[in-house]
Amino acid sequence: MTGVQGEKGAQPVTKAEGRKSVDAILVPGGGVRAGGELPLWSRRRLDRALERWQGEPIIALSAGTVHRPPPLDPAGYPIFESVAAARYLIERGVPASSVLVETCSYDTIGNAYFARVIHVDPRGFRRLLIITSDFHLSRTEAVFRWVFGLGARASRYRLVFEGVSDAGTPPEILAARREREAASLRSLRETQDRIATWDDFVSWLFGVHDCYAVAGSPRRVDGRLRDSY
Repeated sequence: MTGVQGEKGAQPVTKAEGRKSVDAILVPGGGVRAGGELPLWSRRRLDRALERWQGEPIIALSAGTVHRPPPLDPAGYPIFESVAAARYLIERGVPASSVLVETCSYDTIGNAYFARVIHVDPRGFRRLLIITSDFHLSRTEAVFRWVFGLGARASRYRLVFEGVSDAGTPPEILAARREREAASLRSLRETQDRIATWDDFVSWLFGVHDCYAVAGSPRRVDGRLRDSY
């Protein structure tokens, strides 16, 4: 990895030795393809995380998506999005000890919830940088501020969000995804108005949410919109 200057600017040091501005970097999932290949927008999120990394843990989020079946490895096991992302980071020089994965979530709300309960709270992280694509940024910020704003620990978190360019994404795919993001954000606002406590949120997530409730039935998408997951 490229060296950075120490606080006094005297000698180059590795990123892992530099002063950390956040406790962890979180990267929401953006899809995974056959063989564990990541789509352009996911690679861009991870590349920005590499640029921002100063030795703190990078947490790759997501098991997959309900909108398309997971790719399988040669042994027939599913390739989790976050595991593919972790491999991408490690191949580019981040030590395995600095990479964490979350393999439970299937949407952005799940990204935020499982990141909080699996990694952030148990490890005492407070200052979080969340990096995602520009097309996904508004909803991501709304979701994470909601999920991390509930409960007795809410005041401890400091969230910073950063978007990366959508350039290079096929226009028809980007247009379909932006339309879906806007609709999902409107739906989110309505849900937020009904849920004001952590207990209510957890009950809703596992009792009502289509991705996590036993009786849930996620809506399938197709065409260009499916290609964006």
